Amino acid sequence: MAGGHASGRVIRVGQTVRKPWLSTTGRTVAYMGALAARGVDLPQPRGRDELGRLVLDFVPGRLAADSAPLEVEVVHAAGALVRSIHDASEGLEVPADWEVLIPASHPDLLCHNDLATWNLVIDDARLVFIDWDGAGPSTRLWDLAYSAISFGHLFPATDVISCRARLAAFVDGYRADPRLRAALPTALADRASAMHDLLRRSHETGREPWGTMYVDGHGEHWLGTAEFVVRHRREWERAVVATGG
Repeated sequence: MAGGHASGRVIRVGQTVRKPWLSTTGRTVAYMGALAARGVDLPQPRGRDELGRLVLDFVPGRLAADSAPLEVEVVHAAGALVRSIHDASEGLEVPADWEVLIPASHPDLLCHNDLATWNLVIDDARLVFIDWDGAGPSTRLWDLAYSAISFGHLFPATDVISCRARLAAFVDGYRADPRLRAALPTALADRASAMHDLLRRSHETGREPWGTMYVDGHGEHWLGTAEFVVRHRREWERAVVATGG
């Protein structure tokens, strides 16, 4: 199947998806099961196949990234979905030894860690996040900031006013409280910079696949994104307080 960088070869077999079983997959599957039991719609894990691969239900539809930047109504719905995932994660154990790609400071919540347009499948009114391989300890703010960058489409050469409208819709869909709203503009810049730093360090140390991603354009993209987010901070401040209570 097309897409993906870090989870290895992914193939579709009938109405299932097969992907490599990683060192963290057991915990990831348990986390997904806990969320499903609390009402979150996600690809159902079906154990391992004869080759030891993780088996998941195939989720039909189109990737949101193929239509990005998204209409504000879809962005609002995505924000609500992210909120439902965070709420369903409350109370689950947060293991201290569960390593994640870009750690948050003082993690207190299990999160997907890549709730972005490139991992959202849209099938009419159904929205489902896929690719849970990077799940692990984080915080609402750190996870929300990354997601807001993607769904707000806060990327270089994008119309800033449209970005502001999408960011406002996303934060409103999430029903962010005043504390989260106040912290988000700084977190947006920190999260974009952290992504670029990961790619740069990976290139310097030979860590794959992120080292190759750095030279294949992802490094330049995230550096530009970090600069774009910092340059227009006032617009993001206006967006998050516009309708926030």
